[in-house]
Amino acid sequence: MATIFTHEFNTPVYKGKTSFNTGLYINGKFVEGSDKTTIDVTNPATGKVIAKIAEATAKDVDIAVTAAHKAFETTWGLNAGGAERSRLLLKLALLMEEHQQELAAIEALDNGKTFTWAMDLDTTFAIDTIRYYAGWADKIHGQVQETDEKKLSYTRHEPIGVVGQIIPWNFPLLMMSWKLGPALATGNCVVLKPSEFTPLTAIRMCELIDRAGFPAGTVNLVTGYGNTVGAAISSHMKIDKVAFTGSTLVGRKIMEAAAKSNLKDITLELGGKSPNIIFNDADLEQAVNWAAHGIYWNHGQACSAGSRIFVQSGIYDEFLEKFTEKSRSLKVGDPFDVDSYQGPQVSKNQYDRIMDYIQSGKDQGATVHLGGDRNGTEGYYINPTIFTNTTPDMKIVQEEIFGPVGVVIKFEDEDDVIRQANDTVFGLAAAVFSQNINRALNTAHRLKAGTAWVNCVNQLHANVPFGGFKQSGIGRELGEYALHNYTAVKSVQVNLGHVM
Repeated sequence: MATIFTHEFNTPVYKGKTSFNTGLYINGKFVEGSDKTTIDVTNPATGKVIAKIAEATAKDVDIAVTAAHKAFETTWGLNAGGAERSRLLLKLALLMEEHQQELAAIEALDNGKTFTWAMDLDTTFAIDTIRYYAGWADKIHGQVQETDEKKLSYTRHEPIGVVGQIIPWNFPLLMMSWKLGPALATGNCVVLKPSEFTPLTAIRMCELIDRAGFPAGTVNLVTGYGNTVGAAISSHMKIDKVAFTGSTLVGRKIMEAAAKSNLKDITLELGGKSPNIIFNDADLEQAVNWAAHGIYWNHGQACSAGSRIFVQSGIYDEFLEKFTEKSRSLKVGDPFDVDSYQGPQVSKNQYDRIMDYIQSGKDQGATVHLGGDRNGTEGYYINPTIFTNTTPDMKIVQEEIFGPVGVVIKFEDEDDVIRQANDTVFGLAAAVFSQNINRALNTAHRLKAGTAWVNCVNQLHANVPFGGFKQSGIGRELGEYALHNYTAVKSVQVNLGHVM
């Protein structure tokens, strides 16, 4: 039998208890994996194991896909109208709202992000996303095309079928909502794999999905490792589409597996090395505050992190002084402390990876202006880190670190910074700070990125599309655009009078 995870929260910011099954969720039931093995889940604040979850195998993916196909052909897909899909998504959003504090606490425990951020952003945004797509569910429609008076031609936007979804560990609940919302609104059935590092909110969500009344098999959860479960989803001949958020390296593997199997459709939201450009005429105080949010939010574990901070020479020294002061003021500490801004990195693997990048920066001659070291003796905490005196060829300038590590780079003029900012294989996001709206917009338009923020950073909304250029991905999340990822367009032509 699958085990029950129980935890009592007695913290300054939240007091409560959670208890839920930790099995796979297949065909509306929690079950053990086929091999009856488990995966340890660790609290990154302490490095200690807090739970054991069922481990799925390729065989379990097969079982989940069979359940999803059955649901698609009988109780979901074209068998459930838009109004019904909308009703169930709204019910799920209400249940998430009812359990919001519990979900935020699980997220903080499992991922290491602060409870405050998990409440104010992750869970709130996740609820908004599910509610947003509930509004779309009964508005999925095609078009009528005029050909001639003896023919009726129209299109149908039909659900693709069974879709595989693989979500990352940095925003577990939020990414689950980004994936589930448009997939369910358009009538698809889902086989979803959360990260083995942060599976707990996804498992808890399955209980809420069941309570909301979704038919068995509509959503299936298979917790396991990427090289087994992720690979099985990507290459499965009966999965019609795969959506993935994570590293560009893994995205390549998924794209290859999708092509080699049944040429399944893909959506990839991948890595980034986002430039944050601050001109001489920027509001300096606001630029400093937003720059800190841009790189340290979620401990730097965000694909859109503004990790390359370009500052024009006229304000470079003053900006660096104020940015350093701001960085020092951010408390690194327990996710459940009232005033903690930054918690631990998600895992020992990620901690080591970030520290290796920091060492690389030192070895290649960059200056550690601030931080660059561990915080405390327990858990996976890293102090906010600023590098200066970098060169474009350094790994810390070119590669995604995914940690609280930023480089501050001086530039002279607009052409200079555009050249430097676009000198990357990534193109997920960018930011521009200037009080001259013409300069700001001109710069935003010249940047090769899927999102460009002006006088702000890391602003995301359920109705605004998000995705990357270049090696930062394929397709778009959020907004109406995400719906296109989950429908197949069928043209129907009806002869009303043509005679052969």
